[in-house]
Amino acid sequence: MFLQIALNTPLRCVFDYRPPAAASESPDDALPPAHPPGHPPELPLAPPLGVRVRVPFGRRRLIGILVGLSHESTVAADKLKCALEILDRSPVFDPVTFELLRWAAEYYHQPPGEVFAAALPVSLRNGQPTQTMPAKPPKQPKSAKPRSKSAAKAATQTVAAQPATAQPATAALAAQPQSQPQQPQPQAQAPPLPMIVRPSDLELNAGQAQCVAAIVGTLSSFAPHLLQGVTGSGKTEVYLRVIAAALAESGQALVLVPEIALTPQLVERFSARFSRGVIALHSGLTPKERGDAWRAAHSGAARIVIGTRSAVFTSLPKLALIVVDEEHDASYKQQEGFRYSARDLAVVRARLAQVPIILGSATPSLETLENAATGRYARHLLPLRPGAATAPRMALVDLRKHAVEQGLSTPAMQAIERHLGAGGQVIVFLNRRGYAPSLFCNACGWVAPCAHCDARMTLHRRARQLRCHHCGAHGPVPETCGNCGQPLNPVGQGTERVEETLARLFPQAPLARLDRDTASARGAIQSVLERVHSGDARILVGTQMLTKGHHFPDVSLVVILDADQGLFASDFRAAERLAQTITQVAGRAGRGRLAGEVLIQTEFPEHPLLQRLIADGYEGFAIGALQERREAGWPPYSRLAMLRAEAKDSAGLDAFLHAALRSGAELEKSRGQGADAVKVQGPAAALMARRADHFRAHLLIETASRSALQRFLKDWLPRVESLSGPTGLRWSIDVDPLEVD
Repeated sequence: MFLQIALNTPLRCVFDYRPPAAASESPDDALPPAHPPGHPPELPLAPPLGVRVRVPFGRRRLIGILVGLSHESTVAADKLKCALEILDRSPVFDPVTFELLRWAAEYYHQPPGEVFAAALPVSLRNGQPTQTMPAKPPKQPKSAKPRSKSAAKAATQTVAAQPATAQPATAALAAQPQSQPQQPQPQAQAPPLPMIVRPSDLELNAGQAQCVAAIVGTLSSFAPHLLQGVTGSGKTEVYLRVIAAALAESGQALVLVPEIALTPQLVERFSARFSRGVIALHSGLTPKERGDAWRAAHSGAARIVIGTRSAVFTSLPKLALIVVDEEHDASYKQQEGFRYSARDLAVVRARLAQVPIILGSATPSLETLENAATGRYARHLLPLRPGAATAPRMALVDLRKHAVEQGLSTPAMQAIERHLGAGGQVIVFLNRRGYAPSLFCNACGWVAPCAHCDARMTLHRRARQLRCHHCGAHGPVPETCGNCGQPLNPVGQGTERVEETLARLFPQAPLARLDRDTASARGAIQSVLERVHSGDARILVGTQMLTKGHHFPDVSLVVILDADQGLFASDFRAAERLAQTITQVAGRAGRGRLAGEVLIQTEFPEHPLLQRLIADGYEGFAIGALQERREAGWPPYSRLAMLRAEAKDSAGLDAFLHAALRSGAELEKSRGQGADAVKVQGPAAALMARRADHFRAHLLIETASRSALQRFLKDWLPRVESLSGPTGLRWSIDVDPLEVD
């Protein structure tokens, strides 16, 4: 019998090992196994799939996941090394999560070891025991704490998580040849803790009640639900009611959010409603906190897991429901390393587990809307805000006809003054941080460039630095032009400059700014939000961070300074992203007692996208956008993948991509043409052709069929791996890319 181990390496394969040898029979190249506290000294001869295994790998010891057992190997038996030790009695993944990871590695054509490693906290990757539980719940980082002290106490990362009972060893697998990997054996779980649900003061309106009833009716079966509700329509209350029903049968719920630090109110509401068993998983936790949270979920002590995209891989043995909040958000797509869509994998996980999934958004992605239109997803609408709140009134401000002062038009300044006078709060939105995007010489036309990228340096005046927002390079601000010695001028506006201008124009209105610069310190986000909620801040300036799930009941005016950034971008998804951003930030206005108003500044008020949004809302935009996608043959009416590559040698990079292109063309020619033909196009330079001293380019793979794309990639990628390239070449495959630039 041979063990098939997935190791955390960039190789797209698993590695065969012999089982650990007894100490008296250890070969020369097998080190005697060590058994740290908490690890069993003896295990069955055929361990269950999904356990961790320590193995020799070159001169190193690595920890991998057992993903298969076989009596055959492509490597001669006398050449195979022995595994050093098996670390677990039972799998570190529940059967559904194990199958999800295996599916993801195949679908995204990623090294299986990297995929399985992405599902474990660092402590478990390093070999720490799985069953050691924390003596007390880990504390919640300040950046994600709720506002009130009582809610903060309830919203700690693990609410009253109790130590799990030790899990007995799983029975040995039958020792017969196996050509296909088997599922990991289900493991004994700690009895679930009682979940006490606190009653809600809120009364569901008719639309909410219908949504809850329809979704609860599909518990214990796979059913994808699109919950499309305007901003402020009460989607979270629907989540809470359905989760309460799912947990009544001792189940677990997984709630995915785009960025946990930006949605403290969601964590607060869940922790206030459910008395115990709520944990959060996100990058703000320490390695120990992540390990403790994982153990709570894996043991069943945690009943609700709220997390960012990687939480989709959390081991949840009694999963009963999945919620993906703001399902359209680009943050669900991992853009580096193992490139996956957490939203899409959540749907796959729900299907494997045979549980319902709720995809919630005021601005659903076009792919999700198409799935609803074709009947793959059930669609539930919440078109109204509860109570007396109404949708804000939206209007365009033509910048060609009005005077502008540092990005603020006269109508915008008048509206700000009017709403402040009426007791409202104001949001000023600009998706560009820093003081000014360029430092410019009027005499000779020189613009401060980044020495490492095809980009300009952004002026950060308060920090007295020029910074590249692409590679992170930074330096001091020059006093004069390096070309001609003349004075330099900041050109354009960033959030820092807008804040300065508003402070000068409205000195009696306290300001707050929320962007990546102000949010970098621990607790900074919560500090800004508390100022807004308390009324201390009357004007809030910020970037896209403002669009994600915030509820500001006193905001009555939203001013969008530059709506033109996405109107003429080359990426076919740019219009969709712009429409979603405008709709989402506009939805922050008019949620309370004051009527909402939204002003959109633009130099192209006649643009069809803006006109459609104003006249018909996001729904009208989406109908037209889907028709355009259908006519152009873009997703969701085709399937895409991108081979992205970068190297310091531009000629070598080009040669590598052309060789990959020829290889793809030869492969398709051998198959013949048909409805499932695959086209490989390029090479094309990335929108930013040079970043961090590396030249970047890609090939685009397009076909009408998902299965055809998968077959092509399975045969083509081994050929690409065999191609030579320049020193330092890095390439990756991106299936279902979110950005095509």
